[in-house]
Amino acid sequence: MKLKPLADRVVIKTVEAEETTKSGIILTGAAKEKPQVCEVVAVGPGGLVEGKEVEMTVKAGDKVIISKYAGTEVKVDGEECMIVRQGDILAIVE
Repeated sequence: MKLKPLADRVVIKTVEAEETTKSGIILTGAAKEKPQVCEVVAVGPGGLVEGKEVEMTVKAGDKVIISKYAGTEVKVDGEECMIVRQGDILAIVE
């Protein structure tokens, strides 16, 4: 199954979080924070959203940083993804 986001929505998947800190401490599952760096999988068409014209600035394959508690988590074919609004994307990682 393939997700096709609507309006200003973006489908993203999380990039695996670091298992160890820079100083070499191994993190347990409970100690890890929710990852904020994600990869864009699919992008909606943009258009008129809540009376305003929205132009999509991200594209599939971009690595982005999202708001900490943004989006809706979904599971597609056993893979976890999130659907967020483009406004919840804070930056593109280059």
